[in-house]
Amino acid sequence: MKQPLKGGLVMLSEMKENLPPSEKKIAAFILDHPHEAIHCTAAQLGELSGTSGAAVMRLCKSLDLKGLQELKLRISGDLQKEVASSYRNIQPGEEMDAIVDKVTNNNMQAIRETTELVDFAGLEKAGDAVVKARRLHFFGVGASGIIAQDAQQKFLRMNIATSAFTDVHNAVMDIANIKETDVLIGISFSGETRETALVMEEAKRRGAVTISITRYGSNTVASFADIPLYISASREIPAPFRSGATSSRMGQLHMIDLLFTKVVTSHFEEASGYFEQIQDIMTRLK
Repeated sequence: MKQPLKGGLVMLSEMKENLPPSEKKIAAFILDHPHEAIHCTAAQLGELSGTSGAAVMRLCKSLDLKGLQELKLRISGDLQKEVASSYRNIQPGEEMDAIVDKVTNNNMQAIRETTELVDFAGLEKAGDAVVKARRLHFFGVGASGIIAQDAQQKFLRMNIATSAFTDVHNAVMDIANIKETDVLIGISFSGETRETALVMEEAKRRGAVTISITRYGSNTVASFADIPLYISASREIPAPFRSGATSSRMGQLHMIDLLFTKVVTSHFEEASGYFEQIQDIMTRLK
């Protein structure tokens, strides 16, 4: 399995505002001059951005990359893609055709960029952990709680004992009984939801496998994850109508679908049997 190298520009864009000053300057230069940057050494990038070669290497480490070569390969992959539409803000008084066009574009963009950030090895590891789990627990607050409930509905089809909680008090009662053979998946777009971080921390302390689904970059929820999975939706934040977590929801649902499909395809015959039994019962209920 060979992972296509793309997503370098997305990573830089997602992380830029949270980077130290010198690394932020390098990220800004690369985003403004990607074609030039892919031909530079670390020393040259440092000089062009007014920083240093050491700062360039620290940036690569902040992006969780193996080094400058991987970053340049990812950016090269980005530059070879067809030009995609960017996120588009919805303004007051928009016409209906503009609303349909912009919302559709933004949702598709969230899925595309999330796909570019997928860590194939991490997703494979997460799928294996779910298959081996005695119980599977999902937790999220607010809009992320809806994603947790959607995930529960999916994984129940695989005959996996699955729970989903959106209230921290109920989640604490659930986590109090969690075992080392269990898996907890904490969902938080920002990665800074206090309740989700608390639940993740406690599950990890009790030895359960912890998986996070958050926006790309360093954050509290991901810090408690054995397997962090990332989505992209950063451009949604400044929009004047970030109502109901629109684009972030699409990224989260996409990641859940990827994980579920990985589990199904790994045990396709078993999954087919479960689905047939469910379909048979549903037919008799009609």
